[in-house]
Amino acid sequence: MDKKKIAAAIGGVMQYLKTEEEARACAPQAPQHEKPNLWGLSGRQASMQMRNLMQMRAFAGRTKL
Repeated sequence: MDKKKIAAAIGGVMQYLKTEEEARACAPQAPQHEKPNLWGLSGRQASMQMRNLMQMRAFAGRTKL
C-alpha cells in the first residue's frame, strides 16, 4: 500500500478516537442506582401473593379449609 494512504487511514482513526473521547468526557454521567430495598420487595411480594390466593379462592367457589 501507499504510505500516504496508510498515514491518512491512521490519522482518520486517531481523529475518530479523539472525538469519541471528548464526547464521552462532556457527556453527563449516568446516575448510580441505589441498592434495592429488600424489605420493601418482600412486603410487596407477600401482598401480591396474598391477593393471588384471595382471587383464586373467590373464583374457585367454596373450598374446605
